[in-house]
Amino acid sequence: MGSIDSKAKRPRAKKKTSKAKKSWLRRMLPWLAFGAACWIGVPMGVDELGGAWDHSPDELDLVTPSKVTQLVDAAMEGIDPAHLVDYHTHVVGLGTGGTGASVHPDNLDWSHPLDRIRFEVYRSACGIDDLASADAQYITRLVSQIRGWGRHGVHHLLAFDKNHHADGTPNLEHTEFHVPNERVLSLAEAHPDLFRATLSVHPARKDALEALQEGARRGASQVKWLPNAMGIDPADPAHDAFYDEMKRLKLTLLTHAGHEYAIDAPGTQDLGNPLRLRRPLDRGVRVIVAHCASLGEGEDLDRPEGPPVDNFDLFLRLMNERKYEGILFGEISAVTLANRLPRPLRVLLERDDLHPRLVNGSDYPLPAVNVVIRLSPLVEAGFLREEEAEPLRTLYRHNPLLFDFVLKRTVRHPETGAGFPASVFMDTALTPAPSPKTPRRNP
Repeated sequence: MGSIDSKAKRPRAKKKTSKAKKSWLRRMLPWLAFGAACWIGVPMGVDELGGAWDHSPDELDLVTPSKVTQLVDAAMEGIDPAHLVDYHTHVVGLGTGGTGASVHPDNLDWSHPLDRIRFEVYRSACGIDDLASADAQYITRLVSQIRGWGRHGVHHLLAFDKNHHADGTPNLEHTEFHVPNERVLSLAEAHPDLFRATLSVHPARKDALEALQEGARRGASQVKWLPNAMGIDPADPAHDAFYDEMKRLKLTLLTHAGHEYAIDAPGTQDLGNPLRLRRPLDRGVRVIVAHCASLGEGEDLDRPEGPPVDNFDLFLRLMNERKYEGILFGEISAVTLANRLPRPLRVLLERDDLHPRLVNGSDYPLPAVNVVIRLSPLVEAGFLREEEAEPLRTLYRHNPLLFDFVLKRTVRHPETGAGFPASVFMDTALTPAPSPKTPRRNP
C-alpha cells in the first residue's frame, strides 16, 4: 500500500543514513504520539488516525452542498463511466468466512504495540467494527463506496501473495498479510459490474506458472507484486520463464516501486529499485509502476559508482527510454500525499508527454486513512485552491474512494494550470489503438 511507516520487531537493515533516520522519524511521529496517548490514558480515538469519515456513502446525495456536486461533475467531465477504472484496489481480511486471507500475528498482539496500532488504524479506515466478520465488512464498505459513486467504473481487486524463500517455500515470518488469488477471483465473478481480479503470484513458487494460467483462464489480466515486502528481485534471471509465461498470457505486471513503509520491508528496500524492472520489460512484459516510484532513493544500477538517486528519477529514466514506450506505464496512487510532495506531482502534471502512459489507482484503503490525508499542503503548494479544499473535505467524510478520484481530477500545476487528463482514469490507456491500415469491423 502506500506511505505509513511501522516499526516491527522483525529484522531491518542495520545501516541507515542520517537523512533516512530523519525521514523515518517524521513518518513515525503520528504513530508514536498515538501510542503515547494510549499509554498515559489520553482519550484519543483510533478514528482520529484511521477512518475519520462520519457519514455513509449513500447519504451523500441527501446532504451534498452544490459546491461538492459541481466538483464531482467537473471531475467526471470527459470520463466515460463504461471505461472508468481503478487498477489498484486492495482486499484485506483475517480469514473470517473462509476467505483464506490472513495478517501476521504481530498485528493482533498488543505486545507488539506499533504493529497493533497500525492494524487498528487500518481496521477503522476499512469500516470494520467486528473482527469476527472482518472480511465481509471490508467488502460491504468497499461496495457501498463504489455504488454510492453512481457513475462508477470497475476496480481491479488485488490478491497479495506470501513472501517466499528462494527455494519456493513460504516465508511466513516476513509475510505481513496474505490474500489468496481465489478470494479476488471469486469476488470478481460475483460482482462483474464492479470488480476485476488481479492475481498475486510469487515467481519462486513451485506452481507459479500454473497459478498464472488458472488466473488468466478465469479472467485476470494483472499480477500484483510488492517486491520489498514479498522478497522478489525483479531483476533475477531465475524469473525469466515466469516473465515469458506472463507475456504469452498477456498479463500485466502491476508492481510497487520505490520505498515501502506501510508494510514491513526488513532490509529489502533495494528490491523496489525501478531499474530492476528492466528484466521483465526487456522480455516484453507490460509493466505498471505503482506510485511512479515516488518515495526514497535507490542505487543507480546504470552507474553503480555514483551516489544514490531518487527512485522517482530512476522511474523517469525508464519512461524516457523509447524502447519501453507501449509497455511501461506509471500509476498515480499516493502522489497527492504530503510525504511525496511537491516534486513528483508537479513533474507528472507538467510532463504532458507522459500522460498517455499514466493510469489511475487509489491504493484503497489508503485514501480512507485519515492521518495521511492532508489537503493543506496541496493548497500551500498551489495544487489546489482553498475553495476547492472545503468541498473535498466534505466528500472525504462521506466517500473516501470518490474523494481520491475527484482530488486527482482537481489538482492543477501551480504555474501552468495543467491537470491530469480524463484518459488517465480510463482503461483506454492500456488498450492499443487500432492500426490505421486495419479498418474496424462493425459489431
